[in-house]
Amino acid sequence: MGSNRLYLDWNATAPLHPAAREAMLRAMDLFGNPNSVHGEGRAVRAAIEAARRQVAALTGAGPAHVTFTSGATEAANMVLTPEFRMGRTPLAVGHLYISAIEHPALREGGRFAKDRVSEIPVTSEGIVDLDALERLLSAHDKATGLPMVAVMLANNETGIIQPVSAAAKVTQAHGGLFVVDAVQAAGRVPLDINEIGADFMIVSSHKIGGPKGAGALVSRGEILMPKPLIHGGGQEKGHRSGTENSLAIIGFGAAAAAAVAEFESRNTTITGLRERLEAGMRQVAPDVIIHGADGSRVPNTCFFTLPWLKAETGQIAFDLEGVALSAGSACSSGKVGESHVLVAMGCDPKLGALRISLGFATTEEDIDRAISAFARIAGRRKAAGQAA
Repeated sequence: MGSNRLYLDWNATAPLHPAAREAMLRAMDLFGNPNSVHGEGRAVRAAIEAARRQVAALTGAGPAHVTFTSGATEAANMVLTPEFRMGRTPLAVGHLYISAIEHPALREGGRFAKDRVSEIPVTSEGIVDLDALERLLSAHDKATGLPMVAVMLANNETGIIQPVSAAAKVTQAHGGLFVVDAVQAAGRVPLDINEIGADFMIVSSHKIGGPKGAGALVSRGEILMPKPLIHGGGQEKGHRSGTENSLAIIGFGAAAAAAVAEFESRNTTITGLRERLEAGMRQVAPDVIIHGADGSRVPNTCFFTLPWLKAETGQIAFDLEGVALSAGSACSSGKVGESHVLVAMGCDPKLGALRISLGFATTEEDIDRAISAFARIAGRRKAAGQAA
């Protein structure tokens, strides 16, 4: 893309953070296999373990509890399984309960059969219904195994923050396992797997300014772990076989460290930028609907509906203005269709919604350009209506 393009789709992927780029450039000279015992191998191993400590610091976990994967989707498929081990003892999970607004990586149910997956409804405000979760778990058939509950910390479309600590307590009161998808929350809200009370947490590299191709499944302890998804040489303590993608992992670690170091300043700035954006949008189009505006959201996300503009039309219009944004999630093979999140919230999905998401490199000038593009699109719509 040319330098005149404006990128406002950080929830889909973040540009590479300078710290991650620098770390990866240095790591290109580390060519050894991290599982070799010679000096070249040990040098790569040391860099991977440093990255493990950095990701652990981001999530509030111990470094030994971080298992690197190829991304969040693999981590989800790894942990969403009926087969676990408690030490050496097999442990069966009988049913998976996922919120109705989960990312497709979790909505597919991982390794659970379709008839062993149930949805937890959400309220019209887009928040997981804890009373419904209580009813579902009360009706769970314990003879099939333990229940597992998976709820995202921050929704990838609306940015609405979910009551994951409360959901974890409900789950554990019924003897279940709790998984939190923290992909969109990492670097945007404080993360601590122990404070949340989650058994497992999923994080992704490219959402926080690291490279694509790396993610992690983080556990609260080492005793309880899912049956491996990928078998082979027993890397990652036997949890995930295959030679580690050292370059991506090192970049992931550097991005995680930057997210921790810049957390306060970054999010204070981004919150102000989103407020500036939404004020400008309301001034241009008072009928704009900003989903989740009255609740708690991550600071960088604005998910909005214009009653007179279909989502796919709006996405094209903004793209022609040089502005990159999304019509909902960008993780479904580029499809633009009904938002399952809006459907779950009871909204009319036909018009859909557009998502603007900001990041560490977004500036006030970018926001003003976005508002100007918004005004031109609204102006053309108004002119077309008057001509009709």
